[in-house]
Amino acid sequence: MTARRARCRCGAVVATCAGEPIRVSVCHCSDCKRRSGSAFAAQVRFPDDAVTIEGVTREWSCVGESGSRFTHRFCDCCGVAIAYRVDAMPGVTALPIGLFDGPGTLPIPEYSVFEGRKLDWVAITGPVAHFD
Repeated sequence: MTARRARCRCGAVVATCAGEPIRVSVCHCSDCKRRSGSAFAAQVRFPDDAVTIEGVTREWSCVGESGSRFTHRFCDCCGVAIAYRVDAMPGVTALPIGLFDGPGTLPIPEYSVFEGRKLDWVAITGPVAHFD
């Protein structure tokens, strides 16, 4: 079984993900832009039972633009967002792609969502399903 490792900036929190992801996507909504601090967010989702997070984290919950509740986990030391869960996708944990050691080992994104909010200079290419 494939195991992939993600970590925060300081290395105090490490997530290990077993098996293959169930979804890889990019999102252009305002919430994800703020969460990632970038023009869009790229994340990979695994079943909850395939994700082990070690280290001290804090949680924060909010209702996103979609109307669903999101629960975010952050490193208690450096503050990096390590994972989140959304009520609309029970049993699933999402992690930012940039946290993974060797992100090239992850499949390419299958979905690009909230494209109505995509910045004009961003182009998501390849075999990706595009949704407003």
